[in-house]
Amino acid sequence: MKKIVLILIMLISSFSFSQDWKYNFEEAKKIAETEGKDIVMVFSGSDWCAPCIKLDKQIWQSEEFKKESSEKWILVKVNFPRKTANKLSEEQMNHNRELAQKYNNEGSFPLVILLNSKGKVLGKVGYKNVSPNEYIKIIESLK
Repeated sequence: MKKIVLILIMLISSFSFSQDWKYNFEEAKKIAETEGKDIVMVFSGSDWCAPCIKLDKQIWQSEEFKKESSEKWILVKVNFPRKTANKLSEEQMNHNRELAQKYNNEGSFPLVILLNSKGKVLGKVGYKNVSPNEYIKIIESLK
């Protein structure tokens, strides 16, 4: 019985501040406009880019960022994995390439872009070796 209660508590706590990453930018813009939020778009090489992996572990997976992002932003991940096991659908890759041409023509990884709900760029930042709270402040300062 104790194990069941413990498992339930762990499940509930893990969902309390879960992230809802979007992979379709048009869908994200509609949600952002409806909810009156800005968009945080992340260009990542999830399985080959060391700073991208660090950003994910240190910032995106932190409880501070999960809480803050659920209240303030719509999150969009634009991923470019290289390993066959992580391969995206052709449709998703085409979508990501189009976004890269428009928002990341420099080819920077990772690249974090704050946009308004219409898709206008408010600011850009890369990886910073700072605490989650400091990175949240950096994102907020882009506005």
